[in-house]
Amino acid sequence: MTDLLPEYDELKRIADGQLDSAYIPYSHFPVGAALLTSDGQIFAGCNIENVAFGSTMCAERTAIFSAVSAGHRQFKALVVSGRTDGAIAPCGACRQVMVEWFDKTMPIFLTNTEGKVVKTDLEHLLPSSFDDLK
Repeated sequence: MTDLLPEYDELKRIADGQLDSAYIPYSHFPVGAALLTSDGQIFAGCNIENVAFGSTMCAERTAIFSAVSAGHRQFKALVVSGRTDGAIAPCGACRQVMVEWFDKTMPIFLTNTEGKVVKTDLEHLLPSSFDDLK
C-alpha cells in the first residue's frame, strides 16, 4: 500500500505487540490498537474482557481513553490489528466513540498479523453517526 503514514510501521508494531497483552479468557480473540496523537505520541490498547461481557473494553477504546485521560484531544491515525484471516474491523461501540474524538477523514488502518491492511476513515466506517444528528 503506497499511502501509509511514515509512522505506520511503528504503529503496526505496537498494535501487534498489544495482542499478547490482551486479557481474553472468554473469547480467546486478541485485539491490539495503537493511536497516534497530533503531537506524535502513541497510545496503545488491548482488549480486556470481563465475565460480564458488557464490562469488557475493546482495544480501540482502551487506546482512545488512555490518550484522552492523558489530555490529548487531537489525533492523527489509528492502527487496529488482530490474528484474523482478513483485516480486523472495529465494533459499533468503538466506531461511535471514534466519532467523538476523530476527524471523519483521519486515517484508520485495519490490519492483521499476516500483513493485510485496509485504510479507511469514519466517513466509511460509520456513515450517519449520532454526530451527524447534532
